[in-house]
Parts: sequence; structure tokens; C-alpha cells
Amino acid sequence: MSKASSKGTGARTRARELLVQALYQKQIAGHDCSELLTQFHEQVAYERVDQVFFDEQLSAICRTQAQLEDTIDGFIDRPLDQLDPVERGILLIGTYELESRAEIPYKVVINECVNLARRFGSVEGHKYVNACLDAAAKSLRAHEVQANAGG
Repeated sequence: MSKASSKGTGARTRARELLVQALYQKQIAGHDCSELLTQFHEQVAYERVDQVFFDEQLSAICRTQAQLEDTIDGFIDRPLDQLDPVERGILLIGTYELESRAEIPYKVVINECVNLARRFGSVEGHKYVNACLDAAAKSLRAHEVQANAGG
């Protein structure tokens, strides 16, 4: 295991940035998960990310994409295929983390995804991502959201 796979906030943020790129490429070019993992493992940027986190997240999102999209569909105001591919990828990441990564606080998930949308998305895309993931958190992490509201 290399130093780059060590846990760290910066390494996880960089892993999410690569995830956005991989999910965008999946949507635009139609690459499957194994192709994407191979391609991204060869990139210099991969050396600077939390590699275990990236590999686990990409594999899980690819494996459960249809179910994640069904979940997202309940929190958006338009058909899924009308979403910008960058925002769609970010919502896949955020929804997956809200559903399956309970050790990551929901506020961290939303903040990370909003920052990704600011960096990679359309001009107002971060507001949309924030609203969608806020609604998702209230449903998927209701107990955590209520506990935070009380304190």
C-alpha cells in the first residue's frame, strides 16, 4: 500500500475529483468500470488520491448506478437524463455516500459535493446539487439531520 492510499481529507477530496471525471467519462464515452479503473490507475493524479477510497467508490457506484439513479430521481425536479453530466456524476457520488458511507457525516458529503460542483459544474450547478443532496440527506439520514438540528 502506497502513501497515497493513506486516509486524509485532501486525498479524499482529490479522490472525489477523480470520481467526477471518471463518472463523466462513463456517461459521455460509455466506458465500463474496469476500463475506467485501469485508465485512472495509470494517471499521475491517481498517485495523490486516497486510492482505496477511489477504487471502492467507483466500483460501488458503477455496480449500483441504476438504484442510485432511482433514489436521485426522488429528489430532482426534472428527468434524470436532462441533468448536466457533471452534476449527475456528483449526485451519484453524494447519494452513494449518504446511503452507504454512514461514517462520513452528511454535512461533509454535501459540502464536498457542492465544492465539486463549484469546481467542475455549471455556473449555478452548486446550488442545484446543494438543494438535491439536502433533500436526500433529510430522507436518507433523517436521524442524523434531526440530531444536528437539535444541537
